[in-house]
Amino acid sequence: VVAHVGRSSGRSYQAPLDAYPTKTGYVLVARYGPESDWARNVLAAENASLRIRGEDHDLGSPRLVSLDEAIEALVDEPPADFTKAEDFVLMDQRD
Repeated sequence: VVAHVGRSSGRSYQAPLDAYPTKTGYVLVARYGPESDWARNVLAAENASLRIRGEDHDLGSPRLVSLDEAIEALVDEPPADFTKAEDFVLMDQRD
């Protein structure tokens, strides 16, 4: 689940997304497209929080990347349905 803040409202939101570890953070599959509210909010705020198995990860430096860039950043081989997506948001883990 990705927690983010609305770019206009300032309200907190959560979006269930597929996220995969990268060498520097996580790649989020933008299944709803780069024009979806969650993606636009994360890009505008330049940060988000990702909860995986009860553990929160503070992420920053969001950027839209292509499928090739997303695959190159992954730690492991992508799952079979990964390549069906067209849009990805790559984010770095913050300390």
